[in-house]
Amino acid sequence: MHRLRDVHAPAGMCTGASGVHEPGCARAGGRRRYRGRVTAAPQAEPRADVQAPVDAPVACRFCGGTAGDLVLDLGEQPSSELFPAAGASGPDPLLPLRMWLCAECGLAQLVGADDVTEEPLGFEPAALAAQRAAALRRLVADGVLPERGTVAEYPSPHGGTWLPELGAHGLTEAAPGAAADVVVDACFGLMHFPDQRAALAERAARLAPGGTLLLQYHCLGAIVDGLQWNALRHGHYAYYSTPAMVGMLAEVGLTATAAHRFPLYGGTVLLAATRDGRPTDALAAVVAGEEVTGVRDPAAVSALQGSVARTAEWLRATCAAEQRAGHRVYGYCAASRAVALLRVAGLDASLLTAVADASPDKHGRRMPGTDIPIIAPDALVAARPDVVLLFVSDLAAEVRAALPQIEAAGGRWEDAGAGR
Repeated sequence: MHRLRDVHAPAGMCTGASGVHEPGCARAGGRRRYRGRVTAAPQAEPRADVQAPVDAPVACRFCGGTAGDLVLDLGEQPSSELFPAAGASGPDPLLPLRMWLCAECGLAQLVGADDVTEEPLGFEPAALAAQRAAALRRLVADGVLPERGTVAEYPSPHGGTWLPELGAHGLTEAAPGAAADVVVDACFGLMHFPDQRAALAERAARLAPGGTLLLQYHCLGAIVDGLQWNALRHGHYAYYSTPAMVGMLAEVGLTATAAHRFPLYGGTVLLAATRDGRPTDALAAVVAGEEVTGVRDPAAVSALQGSVARTAEWLRATCAAEQRAGHRVYGYCAASRAVALLRVAGLDASLLTAVADASPDKHGRRMPGTDIPIIAPDALVAARPDVVLLFVSDLAAEVRAALPQIEAAGGRWEDAGAGR
């Protein structure tokens, strides 16, 4: 992951995920319970031994297989898409947050926690729009898109759409439920469905004869390469490697034909599939690259677990060091991936004053599992922070351009995940 600036905590200051006493909560039966109002985020206790069995038999969300491995365990975490009002004292509901890798089809997936409550309040960043534009240029260059025809889009809870750009290319939106020449799930929508086979089969069934399915996803290879353990979150039920996706598409009667990997989130793949196509060299290259990472090897994917405590301890130590230096520390981007990181690090508003976000719907709320409020970018500027921790490093150029006042006033931006 891109680092805005490397910061190394002084020796002896890493008293984070495993060594910080949390006032206001006590242990009972091996679990933490609040003694009253939520004033701090009780630290999650990710298991060091991810080979420990899951509580109940697991059946793969796609193939139904029961052979597999628990590769990442983040303990109990709140919903990453349910931002309570700032005055809501909690405690917030918690559910186990674990990733399981199917030994049969290779799909990495969320274990259990199918009943999580969500209220997506996202705001599409410019980086995502730029990614869409780059992907469309690639599709046009490859001749994947027809010059005319119909398109059906499966949306994402997080917003975003490809329809305006595809309309400009010459495609018209298909009637609801009708077959389409192009079916698009390119805003990371597919991963939000607990029944992965049914969701993928539904998209395949919408294709008109000769039609093309377009899928875009944050690939498992990038998650493992970048040690992006906090990509795991409630409500995201599947984490696709391209080798696994090729096999999944074959199971629903489609052939993956082309794929391209883009730098967004460390590695975002756009994949095309048809009923009667032939795989291209571009697809083979993406598959080979992820195979080298070890996306089917539970030992390789389990490397994510080793990064959890290291990242959290760095983050907490950095905040504590800045506080002792008399510096004002804020965050930017109240993203779902920030939720587990803040909780595992045990941060509260005494160490991280607030997190700013561009989505107006999040203002006046707080980060799940913590008392850290969410504020508007203007409020962040007015606070004149010394340090702003960025929870989605892909947005670095975008937020620096939007908020030049931060650095003009002597503040600096830091990658909140730099300790991986």
